[in-house]
Amino acid sequence: MKAVQIQKTGGVDVLEYVDVPVPEPKDDEVLVKNKFIGVNYIDTYFRTGLYPAPSFPYILGREASGTIATPNKSGSPNFEPGARVVFFNTAGYAEYTAVPARNVLPIPASIDDKTACAVILQGLTALTLIEEAHKVNAGDWVLVHAAAGGVGGLLVQMLKLRGAHTVASASTEEKRNLALEYGADVAVPYDQVKATVEEKTGGKGVVAVFDGVGKVTFDEDLEVVARKGTVVSFGNASGAVEPLAISRLSAKNAKVCRPTLFNYIGERDEMEKYTEELWGLVEKGVKVPVHEVYKLSDSKRAHTDIEGRKTAGKLLITP
Repeated sequence: MKAVQIQKTGGVDVLEYVDVPVPEPKDDEVLVKNKFIGVNYIDTYFRTGLYPAPSFPYILGREASGTIATPNKSGSPNFEPGARVVFFNTAGYAEYTAVPARNVLPIPASIDDKTACAVILQGLTALTLIEEAHKVNAGDWVLVHAAAGGVGGLLVQMLKLRGAHTVASASTEEKRNLALEYGADVAVPYDQVKATVEEKTGGKGVVAVFDGVGKVTFDEDLEVVARKGTVVSFGNASGAVEPLAISRLSAKNAKVCRPTLFNYIGERDEMEKYTEELWGLVEKGVKVPVHEVYKLSDSKRAHTDIEGRKTAGKLLITP
């Protein structure tokens, strides 16, 4: 089969489009024939070495949708050949992936394969952020950075459905207009965030900041968050956040968290609960924008585009 792997860390040139053996699933694994494969910032972290790969060669990719090629012989749940599924796993940038059955979820008839792949990882991220990282309630004012991106755009829509108010930041007028379409109350360039938050909240600040940008926005996050509010730093698009002197939080009794999705859905019942809720939100009309569908052989361009921060919506790959 064809796959994209790395044998060392570095720029996009380390991405290799190669022939490798089709994986042999273990008894508790299924073999999935991939149809759509998600591209995420975390893929670039493994490629560059910000996050260490467990071994080399290493096939990138964290999620995909497709059909069951070989069902599991043991373990739960059980899947039939041909079943439409979406999964979380490593080694997604490939024609086939062997996946533990516990990380595989059925796709309902109301959701197509492309949408399922585009929404599953970023949608669950957005949903758990506003449920568990900071429980957002109707009437709350919050700040969402990169509000036209994959997670950001879903956050804005989910917050709107919840009755919350959102200050959205984005780098271009096109992206800001998109954030407004998603339901943001106001969308501004990054250099207008502080003044806008002060105006909209009467100087109180936002109860939560959802920040996937990282290094360049974090210090101001602490300035605009409200007393007893939460700064949720969940991404490093501009680089990793510098070490924090914890005493800085005492000025407002603020909280800072650095969550990862899989610590919120580590148990099968948690995964199923949030996934069912996510499917329901999509069925209710949450938009799942796709920036572009790339060929597997064109993964270098996909990485270049996502790192250039010029995309809006999910990037997908098809074998």
